[in-house]
Amino acid sequence: MFPGGFSAGDEPDGSAKFFATAFQNDRLKDAVMRLLNERDGLVLGVCNGFQAIIKLGLVPGGEIVGQKADSPTLTYNTINRHISRIVYTKVVSNLSPWLSCAENGKVYCSPASHGEGRFVAPKEWIDKLKANGQIATVYSDPDGNVTMDGEWNVNGSYEAIEGITSPDGRVYGKMAHPERKGDHIATNIYGDQDLKIFESGVNYFK
Repeated sequence: MFPGGFSAGDEPDGSAKFFATAFQNDRLKDAVMRLLNERDGLVLGVCNGFQAIIKLGLVPGGEIVGQKADSPTLTYNTINRHISRIVYTKVVSNLSPWLSCAENGKVYCSPASHGEGRFVAPKEWIDKLKANGQIATVYSDPDGNVTMDGEWNVNGSYEAIEGITSPDGRVYGKMAHPERKGDHIATNIYGDQDLKIFESGVNYFK
């Protein structure tokens, strides 16, 4: 798992640049690709971790190849500042093993905390991701209405995209933090906070 949490001070592309540089090392790169290609493994990137795996090419391509000029990427929020709030995300594809315990079409709420979470991509890429089922989660209102309204699509992501996967779904990157949950956390927040992302990952290997 590639974590978030300002591990490089959230400098512009901070954690993402650090991770992406480190994992271009031949030994690390080979280890990750063996995990995916020979060991049937899974990769998850959350927030800064999503930034890292998209820069590496693990999403949407499924392998470490870096980015091209027209590759999907994550950039500054449209409000040009950090956001920290609860967001609502709708599961729109069950391709990923990471979402096997989540309900397709259901809305889950999670904390979001980032300054560069806006998903951008050329229309050709977005059409391809849609056709392949690689758009896993999108921003919505609590009722599941997908919208570009900044109240709900907090960073202005194209097509309200919050998370995408590799072609086979085993690599998943998302901006909101499903790991920031607990029995005594955000008890005043309405909505299902348990995406069951880690239960899904464990079940994959059973």
